Amino acid sequence: MTKEELNGVKEQICDVCHKMWQQGWVAANDGNVSVRLGDGTFLATPTGISKSFITPDKLVRIDGLGTVLEAEEGYKPSSEIKMHLCCYQERDDVGAVVHAHPPTATGFAVAHLDMDRYTMIESIIAVGSVPVTPYGTPSTEEVPNAIRPYLQEHDVMLLENHGALTVGADLITAYYRMETLELWAKISLVAHLLGGEKEISKENIDRLISMRSQYKVTGRHPGFKRYRKEEPEQGKED
Repeated sequence: MTKEELNGVKEQICDVCHKMWQQGWVAANDGNVSVRLGDGTFLATPTGISKSFITPDKLVRIDGLGTVLEAEEGYKPSSEIKMHLCCYQERDDVGAVVHAHPPTATGFAVAHLDMDRYTMIESIIAVGSVPVTPYGTPSTEEVPNAIRPYLQEHDVMLLENHGALTVGADLITAYYRMETLELWAKISLVAHLLGGEKEISKENIDRLISMRSQYKVTGRHPGFKRYRKEEPEQGKED
């Protein structure tokens, strides 16, 4: 990667951090972002700094064990870096990780409610089923251990009583998934207040899932778990 390309990645991380703060997904020192570089190292946001204040010089470069390779004096990687590294270790296709506390989606996490729902076209195509992963104390191995089983099938997760996590082949994809998640959560809440969500038919869910390649949507976001469980067994009547 050239110096110019590296600087471009740093600027993109800062842009995403600023957007997260502007949209109210993070407060104070909340949230963290990381990107896998071509040489197998990672750029990560530092601990103890608001995402509104992030600048390229504050970003930290680490190896796959979390050891700091490059950083301005006094800067260390986010205390949640173990969670990020777990995503990269489990998924060769993951190029970026975003963690934030978008209020409505985090409300679902606090209520221990998954988003195994098939109510919005965009969420079916781009996100899929969103589980709630078990509780883990931040900065400990509990969090990576909690998300590891879900990473094999999901690109978007709610962290119980904590927030949300998205992964993507690149940073913009991971960011867009967080944006889609929060909008979907807001609409789901409004629909609940208006009398309840009305789900898309199974036939149309299958059609939407088949359209993922058409929209160049990649990743591991399967069809919805509850929907799949409700399908009749082969050879049995509906």
